[in-house]
Amino acid sequence: IRGRCDKEKKVLLRRPPLPRLQPSFHHFCFVMEPKLAPSAYGHDDSDFDPSAPPPFRLGEIRAAIPQHCWVKSPWRSMSYVVRDIVVVFALAVAAFRLDSWLVWPIYWAVQGTMFWAIFVLGHDCGHGSFSDSHILNSVMGHILHSSILVPYHGWRISHKTHHSNHGHVENDESWVPLTEKTYKSLDVSTRLLRFTIPFPVFAYPFYLWWRSPGKKGSHFNPYSDLFAPSERRDVLTSTISWSIMVALLAGLSCVFGLVPMLKLYGGPYWIFVMWLDTVTYLHHHGHDDHKLPWYRGKEWSYLRGGLTTVDRDYGLFNNIHHDIGTHVIHHLFPQIPHYHLVEATRAAKPVLGKYYREPKRSGPFPYHLIDNLVKSIKEDHYVSDTGDIVFYETDPEQFKSDPKKLA
Repeated sequence: IRGRCDKEKKVLLRRPPLPRLQPSFHHFCFVMEPKLAPSAYGHDDSDFDPSAPPPFRLGEIRAAIPQHCWVKSPWRSMSYVVRDIVVVFALAVAAFRLDSWLVWPIYWAVQGTMFWAIFVLGHDCGHGSFSDSHILNSVMGHILHSSILVPYHGWRISHKTHHSNHGHVENDESWVPLTEKTYKSLDVSTRLLRFTIPFPVFAYPFYLWWRSPGKKGSHFNPYSDLFAPSERRDVLTSTISWSIMVALLAGLSCVFGLVPMLKLYGGPYWIFVMWLDTVTYLHHHGHDDHKLPWYRGKEWSYLRGGLTTVDRDYGLFNNIHHDIGTHVIHHLFPQIPHYHLVEATRAAKPVLGKYYREPKRSGPFPYHLIDNLVKSIKEDHYVSDTGDIVFYETDPEQFKSDPKKLA
């Protein structure tokens, strides 16, 4: 008995101190939430190497996530579609009737944000997290994405490539880093557009047509290098659906006039593009404390690549754009519906430990992310042509003509 008590005493002495309790205002009432001190589990991020192989497996993360987080409810997914579409039409009708230049810029910002929310729901269809029905996912994906000029299957297939190869220098698809050789082969205008704000946040339509520097193909061409022969029919279907939407917009322009349609649809479309490029870039770049690793060869694995993604807090927009900022668990398990991602992340964090980068908390508007975006675009230019673990490097000549830009 005495020996067992001694062992229990040693175990208790090794346990970390209890978390501090701090008040927080949540859902209009005061509750006490546990806040872990940075050293509660003995973590010291100052010497943490984010590229080191994690001491856990993908299955351990999966096992920590509650079973109900994997359940897809088509009715719940459709409720978000109805919510967003009602808001989109209400905003359009209100702006059209008011028709004031005091209103239009506000309308563009709000409606563009709703276009982005529509994209995220179509994104869920592409992952199959919208429902278990392939037909429902395909139909709703085409309706949602075509309405904002995104070729559903073309995007879905390339986005699947991105998830399957996240964090891989050559095989990734979204905001893939340029190698030093490719970077130095770019002409001045291309380099300027890629690494000067605000041009990168308007890149998405051009990416759909021509992909990224160093890669060939188009999301609209069934015979593109992006697609296997078995996928050509799907890509053609989506290109036709996209073309129907373009024809509809052209017809409405003939009826209501080009300028009114530019105000109703063109302005919000470009705000949507800005949202998409900014959010997707910040998923994989611009972390405050550590540069994110990229991998090649034997060093890459699905788990290590997924752990290079970053969660972001978008303040009041988190709910509007369906928690797309909760991105690490989404990248590892894209089958989880968006409305379970926050809970799934909370359950997985004890397993992830230091490999989970806690997002900086935002006020109502995520102004702090502008600094992350600008800093990363100015500094993250290319990765080495060699090496299986690489990090972004800065070209000191990029802004040599204006030393203030390097400050």
